[in-house]
Amino acid sequence: MKCLLKYQWVKLPRDLIPAGKGVMGQWARLASRAAFRSGQAKYCRYINKVTVGSWAGGVVGLKSILGQKSRAVTLEIMDKLSALGYISYHLDAKTKKLEYRINDWVIECSGVDCMDGAIYTTDGYGFLCLPRNITQRLAEQNYLFDDSDAWLDLWCHTVSRDPRNAFSYMAPTVQFGRYGAALTLENLGRRWGWEKTKVWRFLQKHGDAFTLHKLPGSYGCLIFNKLYPTGTEVTIPAQADVVRILDEIRIQGQNTHFSGSDNARINRLIAWYSKRLHTDEPAESMPEGENGRVADSALYNTRAYISPCWNCKNVIYDCWRKYISTTPESTNHMTIRGPCREYGPRFTEGGSP
Repeated sequence: MKCLLKYQWVKLPRDLIPAGKGVMGQWARLASRAAFRSGQAKYCRYINKVTVGSWAGGVVGLKSILGQKSRAVTLEIMDKLSALGYISYHLDAKTKKLEYRINDWVIECSGVDCMDGAIYTTDGYGFLCLPRNITQRLAEQNYLFDDSDAWLDLWCHTVSRDPRNAFSYMAPTVQFGRYGAALTLENLGRRWGWEKTKVWRFLQKHGDAFTLHKLPGSYGCLIFNKLYPTGTEVTIPAQADVVRILDEIRIQGQNTHFSGSDNARINRLIAWYSKRLHTDEPAESMPEGENGRVADSALYNTRAYISPCWNCKNVIYDCWRKYISTTPESTNHMTIRGPCREYGPRFTEGGSP
């Protein structure tokens, strides 16, 4: 299964919601329990009308979702997420009813509707569709990342089988932007507001999900995502295989010269010459830009991921448009897809991505 850099949505299995501090982990926990279609949901013997991407209940239930014991801390988290624009919520002072809504939500997908089953998604079951740029607003505001923020930042920038990144054919690879396949700890530290040593400790701590491969010289490093659901078993490449691909790319670009750091140079070579290493991709001419170099081209979203429906005979569908939940009153929410089951070997036992 491909997950190209131009796709604006990536998927996160609900049983991989990151633990630890950070607004992104808290947002993911809220999103993982929201309604996948509009209707009436039961909570503590009460029946509440909910819209897709929302949740209704009490503060006690909200504390359980966020894993908090304090009511005050729980509401502080909600206020922070609301201020950052990730959610909107309302607490009725009289009835104590609390409702929240995820602002970034896919509200319409192609494929057969799943009209049966519960309204709310099941904790630890199925997967979330994450906007690839959902952590970008934190970086743009110079927000000091916490553990779960950095974890989801790497996850949201994972690509698989992208023609402009030859390493992504070996295993899902973390890539920031078109020229960001080879990373440096310094650049990640600047993005997250961390020191280089803290970035290193973070990657060592989360080695179960992300593994780092050092490139020769000062080219930087590659970060592979070992847990990203591709539909097939992920095998992390050996260092010798990584170096072999790198040498092939360097040979392809041996007559290409420009100023800049070694890291900047190898990133451009990876983006320019990766396609020449794969014969299963359609040929594409290299556009000429300023000074005879490759020009930047705009990348447009053409697809978002959904998984096969439990009630849809395991047929795999793709979304070819991007929909964000902004005006639920004017949208036909009955077209939203239901909970889904895995079609690959990775998560067949405990749920689906």
